[in-house]
Amino acid sequence: MSKRLQVLFDEEEYREIQGCARTQKMTVAEWVRQALRKARNDHPGNIDAKLRAIAEASRHAFPTADIDVMLQEIESGRRIT
Repeated sequence: MSKRLQVLFDEEEYREIQGCARTQKMTVAEWVRQALRKARNDHPGNIDAKLRAIAEASRHAFPTADIDVMLQEIESGRRIT
């Protein structure tokens, strides 16, 4: 079952949203639906996304060093150029 959601915008904001939708060749309604889906999926409370990010990051073995050493190396590289 579909539900209707009414959202009020002032004219300027609505024109901006309308322009965004037009550039992507979609209706304002579809643009808003996609924006809300993206916001819902990107929500920081999304535990599954956090767990996936941690699992993916743990597969890598990036080099690391003491922070002071790293900062010195960065600075010495800047002075070379």
